[in-house]
Amino acid sequence: MSPTKENLVLLIIENNEGDFILISESIEEIFPTSKIDWAPDFKSAIKKQGADYDAILLDLSLPDKSGEELIQEISSFASKIPVIVLTGYVDKSFAARSISLGVSDYLIKDELHPDVLYRSIIYSIERKKIFNQLEQSELRYKDIFHLSPLPMWVFEFESHSFLDVNEAAIFSYGYSKEEFLSMTIEDIRPKEDLIQLQESLKEETLHLGLKHAGTFRHRKKNGEVIFVEISINMIIFQGKPSKLVLANDVTQKRAHIETIELQNTKLREIAWVQSHIVRAPLARLIGLVNLLELDLRDLPQDKKELLEYIVASAEELDGIVKEINEKARKVNMPDQN
Repeated sequence: MSPTKENLVLLIIENNEGDFILISESIEEIFPTSKIDWAPDFKSAIKKQGADYDAILLDLSLPDKSGEELIQEISSFASKIPVIVLTGYVDKSFAARSISLGVSDYLIKDELHPDVLYRSIIYSIERKKIFNQLEQSELRYKDIFHLSPLPMWVFEFESHSFLDVNEAAIFSYGYSKEEFLSMTIEDIRPKEDLIQLQESLKEETLHLGLKHAGTFRHRKKNGEVIFVEISINMIIFQGKPSKLVLANDVTQKRAHIETIELQNTKLREIAWVQSHIVRAPLARLIGLVNLLELDLRDLPQDKKELLEYIVASAEELDGIVKEINEKARKVNMPDQN
């Protein structure tokens, strides 16, 4: 639900009708248009729909259930709803324990006052809303992290120890999760790259937001070295400043690019051969035939036609060489788009 101060829907679980009336009157004084339901015991409380309420006020001494067991049952019954405990006695140690069990606030009945109730109800609702949002964010993080097809892990910023790792990383690198959690990020780098790693870590700061860190070499458990593009993000994990890492294996991509670059180099060599080696004898052949035509003007017509065929064939071959050379030049030109 999305409560406002005007339309709160509250459930009071209280076996003493007199206390229920006093609490209700205090609530109606500060929230005149609120709707208040009453459950005199645990059995009748759990028959209601917990999600229908903005907050639950719970007496800890019900006839059919009480104490920590009651708190646990009600918290499970209304997991997204704040529960404010009402009690007739002061027990600081139990108050602390109840908070750790998920209770939003702990109020003494004899000290109840409209202002106290107002602050407790409003603050409890807002705190629970924030907690629910954080819980949803954590669930989304877990889904993104563990279901990602790309390797991901979390490492502590200071010690560089792995704190968590997803299934894709376990499958890709060959280490078990237990092995990962006993290692540091240095352990997946080739020894000769550790200086580069230290330099890159020095440049990193505790900034927020996704950052592309670059392409690095990683070593799998079987000794295979791969190239990975690394993206990192600062998070707080288990209360520690940490880095969330996304690793994209680009080994095959790099190999493909290297193959294309090698092919381009060969094409350049072919273009040079066509331009300087093949065309040179063709040009000489055409020149010689032209000289023969000048010196042998009195040749029979059929002989002259033969020379013309030779010249035409040479020029045709020269045109083919030029066309191949032009195509090779275009292949090696950088993309202008």
